[in-house]
Amino acid sequence: MDRQALSDFLRRRRDTLRPSGVGLPAGPRRRAAGLRREEVAQLALMSTDYYTRLEQQRGPQPSTQMLASLSRALRLSADERDYLYRVAGHAVPDRLSPSEHVTPALHRVFDRLADTPALVISNLGQTLLQNPMACALLGDHSAATGWERYESYRWFAHPEAERMRYPEHDRPRQSRALVAGLRAAHGTMGARSRAAELVGEIAKRSEEFRDLWERHEVAQRFSDHKVLIHREVGPIELDCQVLFTDDQSQALLVLTAEPRSGAEGKLKLLAVLGTQRFDTARTRHIERG
Repeated sequence: MDRQALSDFLRRRRDTLRPSGVGLPAGPRRRAAGLRREEVAQLALMSTDYYTRLEQQRGPQPSTQMLASLSRALRLSADERDYLYRVAGHAVPDRLSPSEHVTPALHRVFDRLADTPALVISNLGQTLLQNPMACALLGDHSAATGWERYESYRWFAHPEAERMRYPEHDRPRQSRALVAGLRAAHGTMGARSRAAELVGEIAKRSEEFRDLWERHEVAQRFSDHKVLIHREVGPIELDCQVLFTDDQSQALLVLTAEPRSGAEGKLKLLAVLGTQRFDTARTRHIERG
């Protein structure tokens, strides 16, 4: 681990970024043009003290998971990400395998989607980025670890909790779509890939998954129309548009409502609500209004 090189690189990259370029407000009394340390820490989901110690050459060796978070927060290119791993004393991730690294160009598009739910997922359904509205609507999966980070695993391993966001009549369709998407990824990545490991883990836990897997349905969803149920706001009718990267390894999902519809009003309410609970009686009053 080259502490000085790591420190210098982090500071230089932080100085080149602007709050508006990473989806943050500029705020008052900003003396420096770049990001503050606490802003980088916020974006990387780590404490300000931990990040400060890295810049001051006092911190412990960061884990690969922490480096992946820093790469996303600092909007690093693939070459810059590789350099970050090297100076931190870790092997460079294999670019041919599934990556958690979101390209700066895709990240810029994501950052501009503040008024509607948006998220970036891998071709295996692993949540890589969520904006606050997506967290409020779908739950915050940023802190999940291991297989819990994958939507298909949660859907089949914890059906009681995960499926409550879908109307009961639509759950079989969602099950088939998840399995068909995973079958497509498995076909691309091969029998000894992360996709195969994920299939094995889910198959251990779900007879429903095993039955659907044997159908050999293969499909990727480019768009969808669905109803999602929020526990306070209620059902919200949404259109889901999907933008894939060139190599099909990641996708940006954007959920929008029909303009001037009741669903659009509920999304605006979600923006105010965030991830906090509020009085359901007040919600019913707003819906009647």
